[in-house]
Amino acid sequence: MYRLLYYIWRLIDAYELLIIVSVFMSWIPRSPGSVIDQIHNGLRSIVDPFLNIFRRFLPTFGTSGVSLDFSPIMAIMVLDLVKRLL
Repeated sequence: MYRLLYYIWRLIDAYELLIIVSVFMSWIPRSPGSVIDQIHNGLRSIVDPFLNIFRRFLPTFGTSGVSLDFSPIMAIMVLDLVKRLL
């Protein structure tokens, strides 16, 4: 039982890391079709379905083309809460 919980914790940790890497990669300028663009799109295809849950409820803040998305912060907080409940 403890071994299963350990693996679930590690999967949650890995998913949190993917969210963080995706956030940092969104700050890197990239050209369409480049390797960095392909990696970022791959990460987003993994991370965005979970983040979209929170994007429905959290507004984005910002003006003139620059916006702040707080869904990654909320997603990591929820994942940490799940780990604590396990």
